[in-house]
Amino acid sequence: MSAAADAIDLGALREGERRGRVNWPLRIGVILVGLVVVMAAVSFVWTPWDPYFVDGSNRLAGPSPSHWMGTDRFGRDILSRLMVGARTTLYVGVVAVGLAAAIGTPFGIVMGMAPRRLGTPLVRLNDLLLAFPALLLAIMFGAVFGASTTTAMIAIGLGTVPVFARIARSGTLQVMSTEYVLAARSAGRSAPAIAVRHVLPNISSLLLVQASVSFAIAVLAEAALSFLGFGTQPPTPSWGFMLNDAYTVLQVMPLQSLWPGLAIAIAVLGFNLLGDGLRDRLDPRLAEHRS
Repeated sequence: MSAAADAIDLGALREGERRGRVNWPLRIGVILVGLVVVMAAVSFVWTPWDPYFVDGSNRLAGPSPSHWMGTDRFGRDILSRLMVGARTTLYVGVVAVGLAAAIGTPFGIVMGMAPRRLGTPLVRLNDLLLAFPALLLAIMFGAVFGASTTTAMIAIGLGTVPVFARIARSGTLQVMSTEYVLAARSAGRSAPAIAVRHVLPNISSLLLVQASVSFAIAVLAEAALSFLGFGTQPPTPSWGFMLNDAYTVLQVMPLQSLWPGLAIAIAVLGFNLLGDGLRDRLDPRLAEHRS
């Protein structure tokens, strides 16, 4: 009897420690992502200067009370363009991740619920798509359909579809082996009904974590495409193109490349930490294993 009581006390102690543990990745991730979102939201109603205003007499100026982050080689205010560029970055990320989830999730569920003779070829097809570099696909789309924000969104989204499909299939296989799904199948429930009622709600946490991580990848991919000239086109502000613009004057004004690079780093780090924190929050066993 005492051994059982000790076991219960030990379990309660571990549960209390787990609940009292601060999820720092989640907190820091929320703060960093919130900073980017607030910056983008504020840019709709206020920016220090017109981000498109060209001032030839004030080119490559350093930080000052009137231009907190200086100006670029056309005399445009860097802070204003950085704020408006956050809107472009988040817009591309939301659409790309949404497109990937909308296509990849049903495809993954079908792979997990399909019979072996049909599921195996679908898995091999998904592995083949997963091996194709998403950035290369985006460059091909830009070369064929023309470089634009829309092209970048579609290319990044399609390149991320196999990742969501793989995550959805893995979760579906686990759910399909549970007793309540076996009972539903024995009761004559159709496959679509099981997918909507049982599978999708139980894999939603996995998809949420993957969406956060994929958002970070989408931010980085959009910046890389814009830097190479296959993403958002000028004069629309974009962090990647701002880096490209700063690269041309790197020897004259190295500080100009710091601001867009720092913004990209904060956004990518924030979404990665957010995904890591959500993973620990939604699956406490991972957090206990790490500690």
